[in-house]
Amino acid sequence: MKVNNGNPVAKKGILKIIGGQWRSRHIDVVEENGLRPTPNRVRETLFNWLQTYMFNSRCLDLFAGSGALSFEAASRGAKFVVQIENNAAACRALQKNAEKLAASQIQLVQFDATHFLEKMQPYQFDVVFIDPPFGLDLVTKCCELLEKNNWLAPYAKIYIETETNLTLEHLPESWQLLKSKTAGAVAYRLFEVQSLHD
Repeated sequence: MKVNNGNPVAKKGILKIIGGQWRSRHIDVVEENGLRPTPNRVRETLFNWLQTYMFNSRCLDLFAGSGALSFEAASRGAKFVVQIENNAAACRALQKNAEKLAASQIQLVQFDATHFLEKMQPYQFDVVFIDPPFGLDLVTKCCELLEKNNWLAPYAKIYIETETNLTLEHLPESWQLLKSKTAGAVAYRLFEVQSLHD
């Protein structure tokens, strides 16, 4: 953490958007505890999985952090993207990056992700990204709230990124695992909401 005139200033990094209309454009990333941008090769694999679903999709990025996933989604044709992030420094960076890219389809909400899912009027999303800080046991709670409070469109895709040693338990019965891989210390999975009568 740098200090400028007695005030702390968050360190910054740079992240490159991989594909779509903003391919090779750079966004600024705040280096804060718990903020962990999805690695490039993981993002590339994820959006290869999602490529037929992105155009005109409605996306929810529950722990937006750097915005790596939500900016990539918008770049690849998502029509509406909501970024949920509780860290003030990260929110400032997300807002500046959206302005730099003229990303009018992105809406930023500074809020705790689980409280957002509990308290806000639900809107049905086609794609949801769940990439929380590691070690805080947030995934199961978010999954339960997404299902219980009607945040998911029919056949919605849910991406979950966790530490490799975390076992996903008690996921909604209607979620089917489509893809699963690991990269170093990261495990990442793609689920689809299925009708129980399919």
